[in-house]
Amino acid sequence: MKQSGFFDVEERLARLSGLGDQLEAFSRTVDFEAFRPDLDKALAYSDGSKGGRPPFDPVLMFKILVIQTLNNLSDERTEYLINDRLSFMRFLGLGLSDRVPDAKTVWLCQKRLTQAGAIDADFSHLRQFQVIL
Repeated sequence: MKQSGFFDVEERLARLSGLGDQLEAFSRTVDFEAFRPDLDKALAYSDGSKGGRPPFDPVLMFKILVIQTLNNLSDERTEYLINDRLSFMRFLGLGLSDRVPDAKTVWLCQKRLTQAGAIDADFSHLRQFQVIL
């Protein structure tokens, strides 16, 4: 087995793009930043003045829920596949050394967004995006 090179990840991502990475196309089609005001309002994270670990970015968490829904994944499987797949990491804007939300964090985010009425309980309104993919 050959030794890893400095540009190996970039080369693998370029190959995925060449093969037609559906999540990459999805990112070009949907402006996820447009959801930020609604997500900020629904999640109502604290300002951090009491300390603690800062929350994950709301748009990142929403994109995780999109991946989870479109692929019909459990919270645990979602956590695993984000850590495992370069295409998921690229879609989420994560690097190999970035912290990934655990299954409980994904579950809590979905619960908070559902309780706030920001998403359907089963996230069924996202099924329309499967046509794009």
